[in-house]
Amino acid sequence: MKDGKIPNPNTIHPIPGYNKEIYVKPTIKNPNIIVGDFTYIADSDFESHVTHHYEWNGDKLIIGKFCQIAAGVEFVMNGANHQMNAVSTFPFYTLEGWNMNPPAVSDLPLKGDTVIGNDVWIGQNAVILPGVHIGDGAIIGANSVVGSDVEPYSIVVGNPAKLLRKRFDDELISLMLQFKWWDKSSEEIDSLIPILTCSDLDKVREELKKRI
Repeated sequence: MKDGKIPNPNTIHPIPGYNKEIYVKPTIKNPNIIVGDFTYIADSDFESHVTHHYEWNGDKLIIGKFCQIAAGVEFVMNGANHQMNAVSTFPFYTLEGWNMNPPAVSDLPLKGDTVIGNDVWIGQNAVILPGVHIGDGAIIGANSVVGSDVEPYSIVVGNPAKLLRKRFDDELISLMLQFKWWDKSSEEIDSLIPILTCSDLDKVREELKKRI
């Protein structure tokens, strides 16, 4: 390991002397936010990026391991949704003085849990809307608004976010999804860095075939 140090997912500040990038997992207080080892955000407070996350909805934000979350990213949860099957979307029941009971859950457009895979890179100021599922290895472009699911190892950009291209061909994507490098020990991942950072994709393909 570098400088005799072992990577520790429970370290809050993985860059000595710099507090604007943190490993997210050891900072989480909300039990409905679940984040994997070594996922980081370019900020000093992750939970402020999760908005409209109200306990009574019961929705979860689930993020995998080794994700890279840029500054200004927002995860909008189901509490942001208003009733849409009536003639007014105004939430009278949430505001003082109005005589309205909360609508039935079936009348609200709840989208379920938001799930982000492993090794996902989310660009600066991207917005992830409720209930979205983003696959392993995906890249979300800066300022994108993601309202629908994203396939593994895809690049999406724009508002609304649209597929730009797949990162690799189907064979290499399949090999990566089988290999699941993020589930291996820190020691093994450290030894895999020459493969994980190699730009010769044919060489990577052959190495993966040997190891699966």
